[in-house]
Amino acid sequence: MTERIEDWIWQYEGYDPAEERLRESLCTLGNGYFATRGAAPECPADDEVHYPGTYAAGCYNRLTSQIAERRVENEDMVNLPDWLPLRYRLKDMDEAGEWLTPDSGALVALRQSLDLRSGVLERNLRYEAGGGRALTVRQLRVVHMADPHLALLRTEFDVEGPPVVLEVEAALDGTVTNAGVPRYRQLNSAHLTHVHTGDGETTDAVWLRCRTTTSDVRVGMAARTTAGSARAVTRHEAGRAVQRFVLDLRTGGTVTVDKTVALHTSRDPAISDPLRAALDRVGRAPGFDELLDSHLTAWDQLWCRAELDVPGEAGRILRLHHFHVLQTLSPHTADLDVGVPARGLHGEAYRGHVFWDELFVLPYLNLHFPEVSRALLTYRHRRLERACTAAREAGRAGAMYPWQSGSDGREETQELHLNPRSGRWLPDHSRLQHHVGSAVAYNVWRYCEASGDAEFLHTKGAEMLLQIARFWADSATYDESLARHRIRGVVGPDEYHDAYPGAAEPGLDDNAYTNVTAVWVLARALDVLRALPEPRRRELVERTGLDGGEIELWEDVSRTLYVPFHEGVISQFEGYGDLAELDWDGYRARYGDIRRLDRILEAEDDTVNRYQASKQADVLMLGYLFSPAELRSLFGRLGYPLDADTWQRTVDHYLRRTSHGSTLSGLVHGWVLARVRRAGAWKFVREALEGDIADLQGGTTGEGIHLGAMAGTLDLVQRGLTGLETRGGALSLDPVPLPELSEYGFTLRYQGHWGVRLRMRSGRLHIGVPASDRSPIDIELPGRTVSVAPGESCDLTLAE
Repeated sequence: MTERIEDWIWQYEGYDPAEERLRESLCTLGNGYFATRGAAPECPADDEVHYPGTYAAGCYNRLTSQIAERRVENEDMVNLPDWLPLRYRLKDMDEAGEWLTPDSGALVALRQSLDLRSGVLERNLRYEAGGGRALTVRQLRVVHMADPHLALLRTEFDVEGPPVVLEVEAALDGTVTNAGVPRYRQLNSAHLTHVHTGDGETTDAVWLRCRTTTSDVRVGMAARTTAGSARAVTRHEAGRAVQRFVLDLRTGGTVTVDKTVALHTSRDPAISDPLRAALDRVGRAPGFDELLDSHLTAWDQLWCRAELDVPGEAGRILRLHHFHVLQTLSPHTADLDVGVPARGLHGEAYRGHVFWDELFVLPYLNLHFPEVSRALLTYRHRRLERACTAAREAGRAGAMYPWQSGSDGREETQELHLNPRSGRWLPDHSRLQHHVGSAVAYNVWRYCEASGDAEFLHTKGAEMLLQIARFWADSATYDESLARHRIRGVVGPDEYHDAYPGAAEPGLDDNAYTNVTAVWVLARALDVLRALPEPRRRELVERTGLDGGEIELWEDVSRTLYVPFHEGVISQFEGYGDLAELDWDGYRARYGDIRRLDRILEAEDDTVNRYQASKQADVLMLGYLFSPAELRSLFGRLGYPLDADTWQRTVDHYLRRTSHGSTLSGLVHGWVLARVRRAGAWKFVREALEGDIADLQGGTTGEGIHLGAMAGTLDLVQRGLTGLETRGGALSLDPVPLPELSEYGFTLRYQGHWGVRLRMRSGRLHIGVPASDRSPIDIELPGRTVSVAPGESCDLTLAE
């Protein structure tokens, strides 16, 4: 497949204030350490259009607010000082005109281009200023991928017509707050304090330092701005360091202003003081051209390790998704104590919290950047003690991971959430989604399968698996009438259903997804205990107090957990089949978009708890996580036959009853339908691809991209369509045809083999293994196994 330059360019023509927040998110630049939204440097933040934001991975702060007569505490990913500001205006004689911005009447053209291959954002603006004068501005922006503490902004000015005098102002702005999500604006948002600015002692840089109010993270930022031979006039306002230049512009002569910025926080290793580190780094930084070269080299290396080749418009969107995954969770992330932020480092939705989205992200990273996967799992292991404390406080054994996590692993799920339709603050019971623990365990196991990292599995991985299994076994109670164990009072992935109709307490019984994944965790924990080297097993048992009786309980619960059924399909939870049917056609006719059906019904003084209606895939998540054979095995372990007809009926049942109020829903449904070879799969795959670029969730993308859905679409090609599994030391493949994506290729990293190449085309599979001193790779296909040695390749014809 031949690539074109335009396949790597994400471009917007013209200026549309209504679309600006969306463009800012999709044009965010980052490097795994920090990211900056694609906002206009000429414009400060406002309530509706512009919202510059810079976020460092793992930098949180906690504030208390008074809401609905209650004190509510929230921890947020902090909007750090804004390094972007750079504005300009024409001067006539001694009078300065208005600052020129995209909102100015003088703007006649604007083009914004994001080069996905190079990680460079280019903006081109043209202003007509009267008197036969026109000012053109070309701007290049970089968040450096080689040096994760640097960012660059080059601005080139050209004039047509008579000579002009241009005033340029560059600044560091520490007056920012967290104000990017309208529904949070009633909450306290001033996370920065003790903002000071000054001039560098030995350079022409300016600096800004501050700290967060409660977490006491110290932030240091320094900027070096040059404008040819022009000298800067520096002044310091409240919370801002400002440099101004006066430039003479003549036709045919380009004037360039370069701004180089360094950012450090007290969370960084190997520094003594963030401000000193920032000043030192910006002082030593070479010029723009040299920095750009090293940045381009770093991106080239990333793309070599993460090649994905899909033709057409789907491939273009996948490149955008790929870009955002790589710049949020880059190799630099491996050095940090951070998790997977559900909305990337792209905005303030979900407060920058870590949910279960790693379930959709790590399967992709495992086969390209296993060192990043290991770091993200280590984030969970560092918070294992906190999860065990949470379980004890809830009267349970083992580890109860929080639904939303931030800095230290405590439960960060808010107690209230706002329904924008009704204006009411409502109780938030999503913290009952204890299945997040199963997601952690699943990621541990799949990472170790893909990477062959036995050391992690036998140490940190085993500790997490054991404690999560212990939690599930202790959560299960025996029901004599069913002769089975049950898990009560939880919420499943659906999220719409958090209580039974009219119930005084939240929670549901026997959520099928929760129970089946708990069985899987218990079975894998038993496998790990059996496989551990005896000294390590003895050490782990002694340290955790695990005894034979507890292991017998795990075995028992893993074979007797209750899974409800109704009308020949798997029930989402016990009693689901007794709920009322919703008038789907009627609600679509009245409201059009009913993805957030919960908000619609609540505004009508009704509740979605009364209906067979789901926000997103719940039961069907089982078909996303497990192959058909593995799912049959899990149900067989429980004594439930699960044939193809039962699963097909289950898929059909929930397809008709899901509103897709999450970007993850289309991804899961597309994956499941593709795997069962059903027409209609592409409709959902397309929705997953367009979720962010078309802002299908109605304004949410402007508050931050949906990282899990983006990574999931990459993994759909990598594992979903190929049926790729890493098990038993072999790569297992069972490709399924999807006519709309009939040709694709990718490389992966598998147990020490770098750059294993797979390409699918017209019923044929090409596999190439790069030369190395590693052992051959066994490739398992239905009914046959082939071995491919390093330096060799093979072409296989696939069965119809």
